[in-house]
Amino acid sequence: MSRMQARDVKSVEDARRLVEARGLTHVKVGLFDIDGVMLGKYMQRDKFFSALEEGFAFCDVVLGWDSKDELYDNVQFTGWHTGYPDAPLRIVPESCRDIPFEGDMLLFIAEFEGPAAQICPRGLLKRVLARGTQLGFEVFGSLEYEFFMFRETPESIRDKGFRNLTPLTPDMMGYSMLRSSVHSELYHELLALSEAMDFPIEGLHTETGPGVLEAAIGVDGALAAGDKGALFKTFTKVWAQRRGLMATFMAKWSPDYPGQSGHIHLSLRERDSGLSAFFDADKPYHMSDVQRHFVAGQQKLMPEFLAMFSPTINSYTRLIPGFWAPTEATWGVENRTCALRVIPGSDKSQRVEYRLGSADANPYLALAAAIGAGLYGIEHRLEPDEQVTGNAYALEHPEHQALPRTLWEAAQRLKASKPARELFGDAFVEHFAATREWEEREFRKHISDWELARYFEII
Repeated sequence: MSRMQARDVKSVEDARRLVEARGLTHVKVGLFDIDGVMLGKYMQRDKFFSALEEGFAFCDVVLGWDSKDELYDNVQFTGWHTGYPDAPLRIVPESCRDIPFEGDMLLFIAEFEGPAAQICPRGLLKRVLARGTQLGFEVFGSLEYEFFMFRETPESIRDKGFRNLTPLTPDMMGYSMLRSSVHSELYHELLALSEAMDFPIEGLHTETGPGVLEAAIGVDGALAAGDKGALFKTFTKVWAQRRGLMATFMAKWSPDYPGQSGHIHLSLRERDSGLSAFFDADKPYHMSDVQRHFVAGQQKLMPEFLAMFSPTINSYTRLIPGFWAPTEATWGVENRTCALRVIPGSDKSQRVEYRLGSADANPYLALAAAIGAGLYGIEHRLEPDEQVTGNAYALEHPEHQALPRTLWEAAQRLKASKPARELFGDAFVEHFAATREWEEREFRKHISDWELARYFEII
């Protein structure tokens, strides 16, 4: 009988047996907060077994603070007015992973239950996917991430004030065989990590910019795709720092180079037949009625849902013409200047690429928004605007395709969106919009280098 592996775990009993077989005294358990940051702890074996059966509790402050552990003062779900109680969580047995650089250590993902599930990013994606199930579809997805690598440490970047950082490699060398061969050991390590932790990378190459890489994670069911995207971002950063390097997924770290995308590839399959719901050999571009309605929903709701794809102040510095990021809610066939790129193919490969997403987005929330908007389009039989051919940046677009230009504006559009409340629930929309308002307010407290250089002496 072969030895049970981490990815063989499908049930509570499987998880217990594997921990016992490895003789572990502790297990690692983590959850993802509203910004997609992984939080967690080592859990003693008996406590872990109890949590597997009955759940466990975690202070709900992790849903009530920002990425710098500053407490939100404008949310209702959690705060000083609630006393920051514990919130219930469940461990997801089938999320079990090896952590290859920690010996036999195992990692499990946890998700919130009870009222906190309405805020939980993973819980939100599950609710959206349940809507797809009710419509008769199974959703598949994959994520592509661009990220910059630096010869820096957490200490050195702070000593330098995050300025004058040294990239892993110099110059603009997209798809460079030279770079990937010279640094092949690093590439091999990241590829091996992705296989060992089950977020397999199907393509890895340099992009345009010093030290920038792009990784395409293999396709899976959309919930598993969310797990894989979130774990990829977390453990790519872990791997880099263990090598004396740093990886960043912020949307745009320098005005001199393109921003960092988090593209989302999506397709639907019919649950009854198993066939692609997007593929129709008799239609132009093999684009079925279902795919057309799906794309229409994504296009229509893109301005209202932008905060879920571009959740930081920095996100909006990426959305400018000519830097490979969309600037309006456009769609086209095999057109990378558009926000939505329909990719014609076969029953197996027909899909749509949501190119608006940036690398700094929470994978669960970005998937939930992209899928939810598409399902809304199917339910309401929406029709897309005329497709864009040629350079979308050079064309005039109707006003309703305009995207919010700031995080504050995006938060207001989300908060006022009736489809968002229908798809995601009032509790999530109110909470998430408030957290983005908080982020904008925190930004306004600071004086930028640009302001000092422009106004200090002359005004």
